[in-house]
Amino acid sequence: MTCGTNPDFCRLARYLPGTVCIGKERQMVSNLTGGRPPRQASESGAQLGALEAYAAQAHGFLSAGGEQLTQLAGLLRPLVLESWLRSVRGGVDPTDIIDGRGLRGADLERYRDAHPIAALMPLIDKLLVQDASHAGLIVTVADQFGRVLSVHGHPEQIAAAAEIGVREGDDLSERRIGTNAVGLVVRTGRATWIHGPEHFLHRMHQITGAAAPVHEPDGRLIGVLMIAGGMRVAKPEILALVKAAATAAEMDLVLRAMRASHGNGASAPANRDYSEQAKLGLDVLGLGQPQLSIAGERVSLSQRHAEILLLLAEHPEGLGADHLALLLDDTDLDNGTIRAAVSRLRTVIGASVVGSRPYRLRVHVATDVEALRAALDSGDIESALRLYAGPVLPRSSAPGICDIRDELRVRLRTAVLAAPDAGVLRRWTSCPEGRDDAAAWAAYRSTVDRESPLYAQIEAKIRVLDRRIGADATQMQRFDS
Repeated sequence: MTCGTNPDFCRLARYLPGTVCIGKERQMVSNLTGGRPPRQASESGAQLGALEAYAAQAHGFLSAGGEQLTQLAGLLRPLVLESWLRSVRGGVDPTDIIDGRGLRGADLERYRDAHPIAALMPLIDKLLVQDASHAGLIVTVADQFGRVLSVHGHPEQIAAAAEIGVREGDDLSERRIGTNAVGLVVRTGRATWIHGPEHFLHRMHQITGAAAPVHEPDGRLIGVLMIAGGMRVAKPEILALVKAAATAAEMDLVLRAMRASHGNGASAPANRDYSEQAKLGLDVLGLGQPQLSIAGERVSLSQRHAEILLLLAEHPEGLGADHLALLLDDTDLDNGTIRAAVSRLRTVIGASVVGSRPYRLRVHVATDVEALRAALDSGDIESALRLYAGPVLPRSSAPGICDIRDELRVRLRTAVLAAPDAGVLRRWTSCPEGRDDAAAWAAYRSTVDRESPLYAQIEAKIRVLDRRIGADATQMQRFDS
């Protein structure tokens, strides 16, 4: 682990990952239960009490800042310490209060229904939700970014969780709220637990969370399951229960993938009708092959099918054949070609999903474009950047797709430049879209301390861009002359 450019953290580097030489009293914390909850009841009370005491002391040093930050090492478990350091470097405020950012209402409902983990909810309900609710605990289901899709349990417990910021639609990523069980799983891909004041935010000190990842058959993170409640969650059987449920969910995904592979290769079984299921999702952002989620199963789409489906999703009122042809190709695409393409699309998603005269979707298709717009509309720029895997169908030259691609890029860039947030600007300038964005680099420079080595690095990048722009301008002048 690197200590960053802040000198306070550079001094901490020699203490990581938790082997310390500042007295036996501190050294015991690094070894305290390791990554596992305490096993016996008496052991649990004593060790959790020690964790709370040391974490409370660590918060005191954190509030003092400066040289006191070197005292954090040895007061926290290594996994927690590293997360705290990342949280401070990312600008997370331990006293942060709940705000209104996040997906809400219909936007959240559409995103949740189209998410691949939606197909696993009956299994999750059976394995976790029912028993946890009876025990007075809550179950939180989050997506691969840490966004809370749903919270389950008794209404009183759900309301109590909402008061500390565990609400449907909220972002529990480490970048957003610092150290917490869901955020750590997203960051590390491994099951973990966080108790009380080990949480970075003060408002989460009354909760304990045990969380585990759910992976797709290809190893990609698809979501996170968490049981949360009081001290009793810090027991090995609770973490084991969450891990077992996550494993069962992963096995269910494997079985679904096997059933799909026995169908029609890379396509969904022909002539299936999904109009009643209304669980269709379309992913078109980034360089990967367009993906369609059908009742929890992911199907690869051709570029033409993805173009048509996205254009129909963007025009719920419907598109005539002539209009659709112009949006797909402004030269010589005839109506017969359009009819053939739509017919082939129907064999993939179901005959009754796409209506005719005009062509229109008879069920809602949730797209990642729609989710990105919702994040921008709510002012949640961090979530928008996470959702933005890249341009919309970057290989497409269809006029209608180019318009959507340009609109999204301009909206996202405008939002990034309007947010004086170092983390947001760092993420934008590190992605292909913003790597050579001179205005963004200048805005990023304004958020960094002039004495920091990072300032010099940004300044050097800006000089390179200025020289490149100057060289391009010189070449244009020669060309014009």
